[in-house]
Amino acid sequence: MTSLLIHNARVLTMDETNPEADAVAVRDGRILLAGSTEQARAAAGPGATEVDAGGRTLVPGFIDPHNHLLSTAESLAAVDARYPRVSSVADLVEAIAAEAERTPAGQWIRAFSMDDAKYPEGRPTRRALDEATSEHPVIVYHVSGHQAVVNSMSLAWSGVGEDVTDPEGGSFVRDEGGRLTGMVLDSAMELLLPLAVDIGCHGPNFHTDLPAEQLLGWLADAADPYLSAGVTTVCDPQVSARELRVYRAAREAGSLPLRTFGMPLSHQLDALTQAGLASPFGDDWLRLTGMKFYSDGSLLGGTARFSTPYGERGELAGSLYHHPDQLADLVTRAAGEGWQVAIHTQGDEAMEHSLAAIASASRVSGPDARPRLEHCGYPTPEQAKRFGDYGVIPVNQPNFLYDSGGDFLRRLGRRAHRLQPMREELDLGLRPVLSSDSFVSSLRPMDTVANAVGRTTREGKEIGTDQAVTLHEALRAHTLDAAHALGVEDRLGSLHPGHLADLVVLDADVRTLGPKRLRDVNAWLTVLDGKVVHRAA
Repeated sequence: MTSLLIHNARVLTMDETNPEADAVAVRDGRILLAGSTEQARAAAGPGATEVDAGGRTLVPGFIDPHNHLLSTAESLAAVDARYPRVSSVADLVEAIAAEAERTPAGQWIRAFSMDDAKYPEGRPTRRALDEATSEHPVIVYHVSGHQAVVNSMSLAWSGVGEDVTDPEGGSFVRDEGGRLTGMVLDSAMELLLPLAVDIGCHGPNFHTDLPAEQLLGWLADAADPYLSAGVTTVCDPQVSARELRVYRAAREAGSLPLRTFGMPLSHQLDALTQAGLASPFGDDWLRLTGMKFYSDGSLLGGTARFSTPYGERGELAGSLYHHPDQLADLVTRAAGEGWQVAIHTQGDEAMEHSLAAIASASRVSGPDARPRLEHCGYPTPEQAKRFGDYGVIPVNQPNFLYDSGGDFLRRLGRRAHRLQPMREELDLGLRPVLSSDSFVSSLRPMDTVANAVGRTTREGKEIGTDQAVTLHEALRAHTLDAAHALGVEDRLGSLHPGHLADLVVLDADVRTLGPKRLRDVNAWLTVLDGKVVHRAA
């Protein structure tokens, strides 16, 4: 038997029967006890490995219920176009040109996390990217993941010409003369890439066709960024055959870096129904938990669907991936087959369509369906009250408020202050959760916690501070309540005796820190399945 004792800690157990402790005892991958040092030492028994936490905070391992793990791993190996590292079109051209110098001609160059809303020149075009290279097809993913800009060689490689028509759920941006600019929105991305899967109009397609060995290597390399941040479980909210094959191969090889749950994308509903497969399916390392649907586009990219258009001139009308009746049909069929349903929803008009779909699904769902609203960007007060009728779980990402809050204030005005109204959701008795949407934003849970508590923009402006939550509420939303969203609160998310031994010792006593300092906190020690998998130098 292998035992571990961590003592001299400020333990926040997320277990209502025993909320705080000084020490935790672990044996054979399970929590034995959280209590006093004497109690924990007795439980661990002689020969236990002891760790003095030095007064640091200990919490359950962070659970990120909306994290594109494989795509994040892919982004970590690509050109980093994140703001403020790249803050203009000129910076972007320079970064692509530098990558072209070390990339053989003809090979794709990929960049992630472009935030062109902050560029003084405005959106980049294919002509700008042509200045960086004419020998490589280039794709630069927008920070939202819902759009991209490509160069002329990419358009030629894809066979996309000026006469291309916009697909359902997406569009090709054109200039005043009607010519393609190289910017593509939402489902139009489907026509541009060497793709591993065809998802039609069921979402933005970033499932690129890459060698399995390469993807497996990048996934293994992602272990340190995740574990050093204290993340022990993620749910990938857009799993296609590409992701599932790679996750299964990693599981079989013993290289899956953390517990990985996934939600198949809705284009697979018929195939999975024919195979007789529904959620939950799998084990505590690799598990399918629900099915993902898209209602509208991206708030970051300007394609979220609001009842009143937004933008500095009211120019952003938004878009829908499905007709509302089609969305309701898809969601209801999935619920009838036993799937937990999760709908990407940003604007209030899209929210109405999603709630109608959930209402329809409730007639065929089981008694504890736990439907999820991914991002849950802008529910009206009346809509938020209706969440309780169906047990809706709002899946929030307050990192967006920090990263792009200045853009939201400019584009949405007063409406920006009610984005992700987590305080209101809690006061209504709901169980909202925190997540990152990595690769879209930082995968570090303490960034997310800090932004839920602080509600300020990168520029230091307040954005809906009346919707801020307490530190303890934020930590619970990223642990126990996140486990509830995944249907595994009986084994993860709290330090209850018998639960799986995933925990993190943060490198500070976070109870004494304000939002700005919370952002600097990392994992001092991470334990996954009872084993120490990260220890800070």
